[in-house]
Amino acid sequence: MKKGIVLVSVLLLLLPTITKAQQPPKGSFFQLNLEEMEVRDSLGAILPTQLVRQLLSTGKFTVKIAKDHTTGILLPVSEEAYQARIQSMPKPPESRFFVNGKTISSINEKDMEGKRFKLKDQIGKVVVLNFWFINCPPCQMEIPQLNTLVDSYAGNPDVVFLSVALDERYDIADFLKTHPFKYRIIDGGRYIANGFGINLFPTHVVLDREGKVLFHTSGLALNTVSWIKKSIEAGLGKTLSQ
Repeated sequence: MKKGIVLVSVLLLLLPTITKAQQPPKGSFFQLNLEEMEVRDSLGAILPTQLVRQLLSTGKFTVKIAKDHTTGILLPVSEEAYQARIQSMPKPPESRFFVNGKTISSINEKDMEGKRFKLKDQIGKVVVLNFWFINCPPCQMEIPQLNTLVDSYAGNPDVVFLSVALDERYDIADFLKTHPFKYRIIDGGRYIANGFGINLFPTHVVLDREGKVLFHTSGLALNTVSWIKKSIEAGLGKTLSQ
């Protein structure tokens, strides 16, 4: 059964950055097709296509392409170049499921650990929501970045991370064995996603201390997680009724 529409930004589809020496002539178009390429690391080992795709999705790696366009070498991008790239990108487009400044309907459900989560009880905190499902490639690709984001607010009780997964508990538990995800997870959340009309995944929402939508987007761009963090910081700087 089709679980939803996976939305990947054009920026992600056209990854990676092609090094200047390997750019095609002006007026031509070249799209990297990882399925038809052999990508190696700097030591010459062939890398799995899925791993290459995941690394490229972070924006911290590029592929130096050979002249025949069938082989390439995965190389890291300097931190300076990465930050410059992220800062130059436009804000990710808003999703069509939420409206900035509006309070969303309540979520009242137990997470996978059996702990009750009531959205209305989170007033005074910044809430970060993620709607996803297991067989969604961009949902999987962003998990390492989202885990890093959670780690950066470890010990801060004013920031709450909650993911709503469409899948059933046993499938998620099996998935988490090889793909740890540090958000609190509500399983079997299809009805919650449907309640918001969400059919594009992943979808992210950041709520301010009053429970109002501060940021929302669908799909995965290179700067999606960066904007989630910016929105969290904006939410933390806002006091109730400010």
